Amino acid sequence: MTVTLTDTFPPSTTEQLTGVLLGPDFRREHGFWQRLISTEPFRRPAGGTPEERLALAYDRLRILNRSLDSGARLAADPRALAALHAWLGPVDPALTTVAGIHYNLFLGSILDHGCAGRRDLSDYLTMRRIGTFLCTEVAHGNNAAAMETTATYDRERDGFVLHTPNAGAQKFMPNTSPAGGAKSGLVAARLVADGSDHGVRLFLVPLTDDVRALPGVRVRRLPARMGSPVDHCLTSFDRLFVGRDALLGSGEEGDGPGEFRTGPGDRRRRFLTSIGRVTPGRISMSACAAGSARATLAVAVRYGGHRLISGSRGKPPVPVNAHRSHHGPLASAMATVFAMSLLYRRAQERWEACTDEDGRTDAGRLVDVAKAWITWRARDVIVESRERCGAQALLENNGMTELVTGVEGAITAEGDNIALYAKAAADMLFAADPGREDDPDRAPHPGDLTDPCFLGRLLASVQDIWFARARARALRAPDADALGRWNAASGPALRGVEAYAYRQAAEAYAEARAALPEGEAKERLGELERLFAVEWVARNSGDLLAAGLLSGDQVDTLPETAEDLVASVAAHAPQLAESFALPEELLADWPIAGPGYADAYDDPRGPWNTGTADAR
Repeated sequence: MTVTLTDTFPPSTTEQLTGVLLGPDFRREHGFWQRLISTEPFRRPAGGTPEERLALAYDRLRILNRSLDSGARLAADPRALAALHAWLGPVDPALTTVAGIHYNLFLGSILDHGCAGRRDLSDYLTMRRIGTFLCTEVAHGNNAAAMETTATYDRERDGFVLHTPNAGAQKFMPNTSPAGGAKSGLVAARLVADGSDHGVRLFLVPLTDDVRALPGVRVRRLPARMGSPVDHCLTSFDRLFVGRDALLGSGEEGDGPGEFRTGPGDRRRRFLTSIGRVTPGRISMSACAAGSARATLAVAVRYGGHRLISGSRGKPPVPVNAHRSHHGPLASAMATVFAMSLLYRRAQERWEACTDEDGRTDAGRLVDVAKAWITWRARDVIVESRERCGAQALLENNGMTELVTGVEGAITAEGDNIALYAKAAADMLFAADPGREDDPDRAPHPGDLTDPCFLGRLLASVQDIWFARARARALRAPDADALGRWNAASGPALRGVEAYAYRQAAEAYAEARAALPEGEAKERLGELERLFAVEWVARNSGDLLAAGLLSGDQVDTLPETAEDLVASVAAHAPQLAESFALPEELLADWPIAGPGYADAYDDPRGPWNTGTADAR
């Protein structure tokens, strides 16, 4: 349902929790997308081949574009882009992919390079041409700075010659086929002029018409990937000439034809500008994963409420949700889904608030870690929700299988999760203060497992413990062996990054709870917050006990505390799922989300419908 607040009545518990998940201004940020996915063009189709589903994704992209007041305005608003991903992700992962590429990576990069007003963008705003983004190469996945595609300046023609020098330099996985219509792309290539390398830049290049690749461009479809069908391709260039105006930001290069100046640090700065849209993309991946996890969990909670099983010893049937073995994992998933949503918003707000370079570094790290942690946890929640729905959820018409495989794409897109964790681990390991563990404020002292502040200190201590181990291992390795030092430290350092993510999510929980007025919504959020923290503390209880931060009695009490919180959360699971504000039209497309799910399998010619059921 779409939640509506009025000035006449105070917000309900459900409405307050929706505000926690989606933000206090959720009607403005999310209302458009809730309404869009409720319309007929976005209903779940019956079956279809992969090519038909791909064509549908591009048809929907054009419908979406016609519904906007301005595609450029959407591209310039990372918060709106994240909302797009949160709501389209559960509906059509293929559409979400091509929309994110067109609006964020393609149009967003053009706008970030100051091209608005200097270039005619009408073809892309009306989708006479669809935009795509060509950065990653076969041999250079997360190491984009090492890419080999070249754009060599041709002084006589005052333009550039794009060339792919070897198989490893082919652009990997952009949606560059003619499927969906004519396409243009932003191609990341190494600008070479007069024998000098001026670093990786972006070039705007027409790639295909409605039927085939244009001369000088070679496009080959990759094997089908798991999950939603997208026209992922290998793309290469055979000495393709493009004019000087193909270079984004070309007005900054020099005063006249053939002038290219690169000062100290410019190459790195310009490369980071070229891939600057990756950060909003990571925020969008977090939003997409959180939205997909919310949808699958809501369906699992609903299905568990109306899937009946035999009662014990001849008693009447009971919903499968009545059993702890069923509702327990869903209660834990509910605490995780709230944590995911809160962490994504925390990272988004930190990034938007940054005004200085140091702040950007810290906020960017949070965005990176949040993307990895959220997409990994989304996979856990989606798989758990699928299992709780049994064989029904293995069928495509019930909506979950596409999201089970779709989240794998989010785990890899916009930076592989392990690579993001490793970068954050290295930064945090070598920037950390070795004496931090001796801080008197972090000395062991008693606390109560019902106190969120005490739980928050424990989560911070888990982070400290793992980074202390990582530093100790690094110091034991030979100074001259940088790789050896990293290999020695990386295991515990990566665990420290995971603990950092849990800590950030717990802090986001605490801030959200503090902002709520006293009442039922605050109680519900507090139960979720404590369950989330207690389960993480339990996983690390041995380390916390050894550090003197937990007593033996508290370790013994942790399972009981967790069980009590699971019972509290499970008792309110339907209300918590309702706070996800999923449109009923979306849920109606997934048969197991409704009490009449068996009707999806009705057979008009079956004996129960033809009057022969009682025939002997």
